[in-house]
Amino acid sequence: MRVIDLAKKANVTSETVRHYTRLGLIHAQRDPNNGYQIYDNTAFTRMQFIQQSRTLGFSLKQIEEILDQADSGDSPCPMVRDLLEKKVPETKAKIAQLQAHLATMEAALEHWESMPNGTPDGHSICCLIEEWEDRKKS
Repeated sequence: MRVIDLAKKANVTSETVRHYTRLGLIHAQRDPNNGYQIYDNTAFTRMQFIQQSRTLGFSLKQIEEILDQADSGDSPCPMVRDLLEKKVPETKAKIAQLQAHLATMEAALEHWESMPNGTPDGHSICCLIEEWEDRKKS
């Protein structure tokens, strides 16, 4: 398969295939006739693995470590469990931060319902945001 064929089959962009190749996550052979990169089914299997790993929240660096361990013949499963056990509380903390951020946004919208639109005058850019900042400080 050429880059474009692998990209279509894996439902990613050609640039994603090239990027993963540069990172060493997937491997290609060179066609001696034209120099094109040629990928086999192993590359497709690895692309599927990378995509599934990404949906679980693993970074490309972590995926590289997982693949390296598997390529060396060792089971990466204990490492995967450890990584995900650390990632779950981190993700819960991010969700809590996002929920707090959403509450702030909703409070601002509610507060702004009764405020008129302002016109920039050299001292003010957007009275809604500027007034909200002043409100938060008091």
